[in-house]
Amino acid sequence: MLSLKDVPNHLQTPRPPPNLYEANTPKTNGKAERFIQTALREWAYARAYQNSDQRSAELVNWLHRYNWHRPHSSLKAKTPISRLGLAGNNLLRFHS
Repeated sequence: MLSLKDVPNHLQTPRPPPNLYEANTPKTNGKAERFIQTALREWAYARAYQNSDQRSAELVNWLHRYNWHRPHSSLKAKTPISRLGLAGNNLLRFHS
């Protein structure tokens, strides 16, 4: 029969309380849910791809447009990158 001294220390510590919110719902994951919905509509299913590799290759380009050029209504028609307040001489401003 096992005793408490046989159980490793990390298993004896009390666990944190369970989350007090409902996981995987738009109410708690609104931003992630909205991003996924937008990605599916504007990238994954926006056009017909020859194969999954072609779709994956386009993801990098879409993410760049999404963050640097696409206006977001939640940001008053600004781009997400504009929230960083980058100065004109910041290297991130010189994106391709």
